[in-house]
Amino acid sequence: MTSTGTFVYDGDCAFCTTCANFIERRIPTRARVVPWQFADLATLGLTEAECEEAVQWVGADGRRAAGPDAIGRLLGDSGPLWRVAGAVLRLPPVRLLAWPAYRWVARNRHRMPGGTAACALPQEARERLYGTTGRPGTT
Repeated sequence: MTSTGTFVYDGDCAFCTTCANFIERRIPTRARVVPWQFADLATLGLTEAECEEAVQWVGADGRRAAGPDAIGRLLGDSGPLWRVAGAVLRLPPVRLLAWPAYRWVARNRHRMPGGTAACALPQEARERLYGTTGRPGTT
């Protein structure tokens, strides 16, 4: 385990990499920002499947979070202004809205700025996450 948190993203996705580059350039954090393909997932207590489904946060204390919760934890470990944004993102009503928004972005990340066709989730992952209709919780 590291003395700081670790933020894990999909390094095969251009959109995710663009976002990670933004974090490294603009968000003052002590956290390691690393693609899951180059992370020691066993040491972090993560699986490939978890990392394919959402960004991950593993705190210095070993506590984990995924998706917008992971983003909130990363921001909470950053500079003062970003900490406020992280705290807001972790508020229950905001968190409730953040998950559907995160899933929509994940489903459409190949269409986002910086995204490419390679960013599209594999068909198996899309069906596992969103069912055959493409909407969460449906089959």
